[in-house]
Amino acid sequence: MTTNVGVIGLGAMGSGMARSLRRHGKQVHVFDVRSEVAQAFAAEGGVACASAAELAAQCRVVVSVVVNAAQTESVLFGAAGCAGAMQRGSVFVMCSTVDPNWSMALETRLAALGILYIDAPISGGAAKAASGEMTMMTAGTPEAYAIAAPLLDAMAAKVYRLGDKAGAGSKVKIINQLLAGVHIAAAAEAMALGLREGVDAKALYEVITHSAGNSWMFENRMAHVLAADYTPLSAVDIFVKDLGLVLDMARASKFPLPLSSTAHQMFMQASTAGFAREDDSAVIKIFPGIELPKKS
Repeated sequence: MTTNVGVIGLGAMGSGMARSLRRHGKQVHVFDVRSEVAQAFAAEGGVACASAAELAAQCRVVVSVVVNAAQTESVLFGAAGCAGAMQRGSVFVMCSTVDPNWSMALETRLAALGILYIDAPISGGAAKAASGEMTMMTAGTPEAYAIAAPLLDAMAAKVYRLGDKAGAGSKVKIINQLLAGVHIAAAAEAMALGLREGVDAKALYEVITHSAGNSWMFENRMAHVLAADYTPLSAVDIFVKDLGLVLDMARASKFPLPLSSTAHQMFMQASTAGFAREDDSAVIKIFPGIELPKKS
């Protein structure tokens, strides 16, 4: 039990995190609603479980890497959920981007069951998750860290401890998502203007990425646009959700966020135009009168 760790959700981030744990010599149990994905991981040396409850019964630490709060609720309290199977004193690590108030309430709910909790949103993308170089924004009790810290360090290059109770990790992640969403929207707007003005897209990308106007998001996402590759590493609808959480958090304290509001509307427009499941760089498709690069 002390060396077993469970990972629920083998998407772009979760699969990389599970492999990072296995590289560090951990016995990794996995569960995903797509059983073939879990079985593929088992073929590499992990253990596939048929349900979250089966996984939880064998692991002292359970890491949840699902999309949102609703999926986390299902993982914990749905049919064959893990909350009822986790032993007292075990740790649930929640890596989704969620409302901080919901995360704080979850800590209380799990504490009533004798389960420790770490609020631990993640950032860095699939490549950094696979290499164990991502960032974790965490908050939890000393007792939870005492058990889970070596596993967090195995999954991430930077594990920030932001407080001794849930909520702080989720607040910092939401602020990160504010910047990420606004930067992607601004990058798309800049590239769209360049295309409208007849500037060569590759030349524009080369100049901007070596100039003061560059950002990590421009460099990363506009490369997708140049390649005409909108395979969803992070989909448009992720930022519909995440910027919605940004605005919800600010609205509660009547704090104005004009740039976030505009970026949210841009992603909403892209989603309703049919690009919801495309890479978030597809937000550039909302601009009229431009000819986007095509696949070579």
